[in-house]
Amino acid sequence: MRSDARQTERVVGKQVHHFHAMGTDVEVIVVDGPDGAAADAQRQIDALEARWSRFLPDSELSRLNAAAGAPAVVSRLTFDLVQRAVDAWRLTDGRFDPTVLPSLEAAGYDRTFEDVAPDAPDRVDATGPAPGCGGIELDPVVRAVRLPPGVRLDLGGIGKGYAADLVARELRGAGAAGVCVNLGGDLLVAGEPPDGAPAWVVAVDDPSGGDRFGALALLQGGVATSTRLRRAWRRAGRDLHHLLDPASGEPAAGGLTSVTVLAAEAWWAEVLAKAAFVAGPSDGARLVVEHGATGLLVHDDGRVDELDGLDAFRPAV
Repeated sequence: MRSDARQTERVVGKQVHHFHAMGTDVEVIVVDGPDGAAADAQRQIDALEARWSRFLPDSELSRLNAAAGAPAVVSRLTFDLVQRAVDAWRLTDGRFDPTVLPSLEAAGYDRTFEDVAPDAPDRVDATGPAPGCGGIELDPVVRAVRLPPGVRLDLGGIGKGYAADLVARELRGAGAAGVCVNLGGDLLVAGEPPDGAPAWVVAVDDPSGGDRFGALALLQGGVATSTRLRRAWRRAGRDLHHLLDPASGEPAAGGLTSVTVLAAEAWWAEVLAKAAFVAGPSDGARLVVEHGATGLLVHDDGRVDELDGLDAFRPAV
């Protein structure tokens, strides 16, 4: 899909580039990098979207989904993303599951979110539990993926996180002293912070639009937030959102409004945030901590659980 609203701000030692891609607002900050590096990042993200969007009929993901039942050879980037998605399914005991796509479509999320009607009379047909990734076959030698018949993948969230990781790595490799790549709240920071600051300071996403949760200070790492408030709509009088429970195919309703996770990489932060949301407060908190990450969970009643280790990333007062 075409990205737009390009805007680049250049100040001494820093480039800041804003645009729209992968269905969200994107910000790229480059510290002491090559001229035009932040704008080059847009071309990289556009190219990744062209590979991974389920809304583009000629994307690699769409071709892979259409080939379910037969092996499909894909690019190294796409193979690596699918491998991460399958690994994440196993590591989270199926709470993160990219095979929920049929349930997403049945609920009305069968087009870009900008085109999903916020309130429609259409009936929602239940599709049942997601099939899971157990039958997916991966051949790294020839980069072939075989999806079992009836299995199709949605790589939207993990794709945004992985894009942030990849683009940040490319920018650092091209000579940038520091970078921040933020795709709608899934972000990766690395290297030297701007303006001589001792660390990158990242506001914790508050889905309600406020600033209740403060900020994080980190030198390197990924941050992601999963919330039921952002990509939400109604069908036949039902409130729906995009975070589905793979066990039922229905929107997860475990008592949480949002989960924010801080991890070493953005794709992994995204996975853990989504899995923790599906798992609910107790199991979700345990899942994040057991995988060496930290973050916070926001309950439906507004209570906030800050996980072990989060204090270490709070900015010094």
